[in-house]
Amino acid sequence: MEQTFTKLSQLKTPNEFRAYLREIGADFDLVDEARLGADSAFATPYEYRSKITGKTRIFRNRWALLPMEGWDCESNGAPSELARRRWLRNAESGASIFFGCEAVAVMASAKANARQMTLTRETVGAIGALREETAARARELFGADGVPYIGLQLTHSGRFVKTPDDKRLDSHTAYEHPLLDKKFHCDASNVLKDEEVDEIVARFIEAGKLAQEAGFDFVDVKCAHGYLGHEFLTAYDRPGKYGGSFENRTRFFRDIVEGIKSATTDLDIGVRLSLGDLIPFEKSASGVGKPMDWDCDVQGAYRYAFNGDGTGLGYDPDLKELMEFVSLLDKLGVSLIGSTFGSPYYNPHTQRPAAFAVSDGYLPPEDPLLGVARQLRIVRELKKRRPDLFLIGSGYTYLQEYLPLVGEWVLSTGGADAIGLGRSILSYPQMAADYMAGRPLDKRRICRTFGDCTNAPRAGLVSGCYPLDDFYRGREEAQQLKVIKQRMKSN
Repeated sequence: MEQTFTKLSQLKTPNEFRAYLREIGADFDLVDEARLGADSAFATPYEYRSKITGKTRIFRNRWALLPMEGWDCESNGAPSELARRRWLRNAESGASIFFGCEAVAVMASAKANARQMTLTRETVGAIGALREETAARARELFGADGVPYIGLQLTHSGRFVKTPDDKRLDSHTAYEHPLLDKKFHCDASNVLKDEEVDEIVARFIEAGKLAQEAGFDFVDVKCAHGYLGHEFLTAYDRPGKYGGSFENRTRFFRDIVEGIKSATTDLDIGVRLSLGDLIPFEKSASGVGKPMDWDCDVQGAYRYAFNGDGTGLGYDPDLKELMEFVSLLDKLGVSLIGSTFGSPYYNPHTQRPAAFAVSDGYLPPEDPLLGVARQLRIVRELKKRRPDLFLIGSGYTYLQEYLPLVGEWVLSTGGADAIGLGRSILSYPQMAADYMAGRPLDKRRICRTFGDCTNAPRAGLVSGCYPLDDFYRGREEAQQLKVIKQRMKSN
């Protein structure tokens, strides 16, 4: 199917880009040229004071790196040489915040893939050594004040846990979901019992203690992307202490945060939070994504999308659920938020806007810039209502060479406190440093959202940017991936 939206490579100037945004109704803007030195909003320091530790930290710039899952660690979850390469390349970014640094499973049965990093007593030494090496590399490149605020994302993949052989899902769900169970072949047997949830909470708390031992500044408790922490927020239909009321639906997250606070002495806590969600999408006959069937007149309001509008197709403009959860964060002392939206598993166009479909996905049902606009809009609204929060925006990768110019506009107009870089750092980790130094961006290395950083792991290969990183392009897996993609295309 021909894609009907204009690709960014066709928009040659900021004015052309701006005109196109207006044409499609994307409600954001950009500055006309790079701003350097003191003129850059990215260069404005931020004095962050943790409500949990009481310590103050000066962020020297407004760049943040967002956590991603790796598919390249050792079988026990310890970092491999490939993981080490990624972390040391991240240190070349010059970003002031490594928000979560990497998505790390809190136990072997929580992994989204067999080679995901896992924080246990067995692996804590190696992970701590890699954290120190990463900090040392940043110090070498950017000086003592260039060492980032380094966190580790703690996660349980819930519905998207894989078997140890990576062959199939081994789902652990919060409740029976009327659509996701159908999409991912789950049933009541996959729903965790309360005592199993209690054990998972204990593992998160133990992982928090290990993260402090490894020297991390903070942990990010993942509550996003349809993973277990996020799914509990819509567990209206679950009986018992972890479902039903708001108090019960947030118990999982609350007990983890309170437990980590009690078990550690000098560890800050943040949260990666999906600020909204939509109904699951699926591939249509044409290959374009479409929402799964839900008839509100017959089945009632769709209440399984956190902060949704009841239809499953938009978020609540009043942000009622979101504001209720943010008030809970305030009571817990959590003010460091890495924003995101939706899920990479069941509505990826909302979470990582892209021009190309990944192997298990679909063609975008909207111009990807509208997906970017959705994320920018909700972060701006939350920042307006809660200026005390430190909000990291995400969803920027699709903007490509316009990313810093849009980021300048967002920061200078109060739309976020920092700009998060996700999959774009796999091909071009130095983008932020180059921009801050006034160097021209290397357009050959800018992520174009081809999706092979997802296609390769879905095919059982290690993660990396195969199209643009010479290191991965030269590996044997690159040829394997070409064959796999060709086979899928022919089918």
